[in-house]
Amino acid sequence: MKTLGLCGSLRSGSLNAAVLRAAAELTVPPRELTVDAGLDRLPYFDAEVEETALPEVVAEFRAAVGAADGLLIVTPEYAHGTSGVLKNALEWLVGGGEVDGKPVALASASPTATGGDRARAWLAETLTVMGARLVTPDLRIPQATLKIVDGRLTDEPTRTALAALLDDLARAAAGAGEVDAGLAR
Repeated sequence: MKTLGLCGSLRSGSLNAAVLRAAAELTVPPRELTVDAGLDRLPYFDAEVEETALPEVVAEFRAAVGAADGLLIVTPEYAHGTSGVLKNALEWLVGGGEVDGKPVALASASPTATGGDRARAWLAETLTVMGARLVTPDLRIPQATLKIVDGRLTDEPTRTALAALLDDLARAAAGAGEVDAGLAR
C-alpha cells in the first residue's frame, strides 16, 4: 500500500504538517507513506498551459498521485475553505484524472473548536466531483494547539484516530470495506 500525503499548509509551524509527519511515523511496512515535497512548487493552474505545454513539475506531481494506491490529504481551514495552494494542486489533477476512483482520506487540524470542518466539507465536495472515493469517517482535530507540541502530535487518542484513518485508507485501497462520501469524526 503506497500512500501519498498532501499538506495544504505551507507554514513552517503548520499543525497540519505535524499531523502528516505523525501519519508517516505511524505507517509501518509493508505500507508506505510518502509526503509530497510541497505544493508551492506547482505553478498557478492555467488550462491553456495544461493543453499546450504541461510543466514538468506538474507532470511529475500527476505521476506521483497516479502511482499512489491512496491519498491522505491534511488541510488547514482558511475563510471556511481549504488553502489556495491545495485548491491549485487539485485543479492540476482534474484534467489528468489521477484522482478518479482513488481512495482519499481527509484530515484537518485547527486551533478552533470546529477542527476545520468546513475545509474538509469543501474538499469532500470537490474530490467527489473529481471521482475520488472518500474514506469515512474522516479526521477532525479541534484545539490542535493542545494536541501538537513542538511540531509533534502528542495526544494519544488523536494518534489512535489517525492510525485508524490510515487503516481505513489501506482497506479502501485493497478494495475491502465500504468507502463512502460522508463526513464524520
